[in-house]
Amino acid sequence: MPALQKELLAKLIVFQKNELTEYHIYKRLAKLVANPHNQQILSEIAAEELCHYNIYRKYTQREVQPNRWQIFLFTSLARIFGLTFGLKLMEKGEAQAKKTYEEYVRDIPELAQIIADEDQHEHELLNLLEEDTLNYVSSIVLGLNDALVELTGTLAGLTFALQNTRLTALSGLITGIAASFSMGASEYLSTKAGGEEPALAFKSALYTWVAYVFTVIALILPYLLTANYFLSLVLTLTIGVIIILAFNFYLAVAKEWPFWSRFLEMTVLSVAVAGLSFIIGYFLRLFLQVEV
Repeated sequence: MPALQKELLAKLIVFQKNELTEYHIYKRLAKLVANPHNQQILSEIAAEELCHYNIYRKYTQREVQPNRWQIFLFTSLARIFGLTFGLKLMEKGEAQAKKTYEEYVRDIPELAQIIADEDQHEHELLNLLEEDTLNYVSSIVLGLNDALVELTGTLAGLTFALQNTRLTALSGLITGIAASFSMGASEYLSTKAGGEEPALAFKSALYTWVAYVFTVIALILPYLLTANYFLSLVLTLTIGVIIILAFNFYLAVAKEWPFWSRFLEMTVLSVAVAGLSFIIGYFLRLFLQVEV
């Protein structure tokens, strides 16, 4: 067999293995999800992937085994972080593979149809997935963003005003928990005033409250683990940036929102408020001559 034919065969076997792997991922997730609508969508995509696999098998005349590690990885990601995130992350990983397909369309004309399926049909189907987390993403953003800005500022101010990690943690917890209930109640009233039913307004408020409380606990944790108040503040700001990074990456994948602009905006805002509060806490301590 000439070198080119060997190279083409090797590529087709890789493509065939990828299609079979994705077939098993979609098929497994279709069995795991409870939503009938999502089950139907995942089953349709699985059938399409199996069709692609059979096209490659027709040319390679070989049976291949799926990538078990990828099946485990993307199935786990979809179960932990949601279907849309896990599957769209997998599709992003296939972007390079689609470019490679284009190189062999002349040799395998049917690749053109496979590329069209990957670019259009699957993308459209994935956008039809129903997922509560994404439906209430604005409420989660509200809770996370408000907690990050407000609490990093509060903790920064308290850090130099009190210079005691336990007192700062106690004050931060009281402030944060009270603010979380206030923010949840405000989200409920705001959503209900916008015409939503009470049950949906409550669900929106719950997402806001949970996001707020999670952020409060994460930001205050360093003050409970170390006695050095300056180190605690640095760790808190680091955790804040990590939360912003992780959440914006999630949105960039699941909602296809711009990553860097949103990440930089939230980070600069949180750090700027924290820095200003840090300075205010320092001068208030000097002005009031408070010693703890």
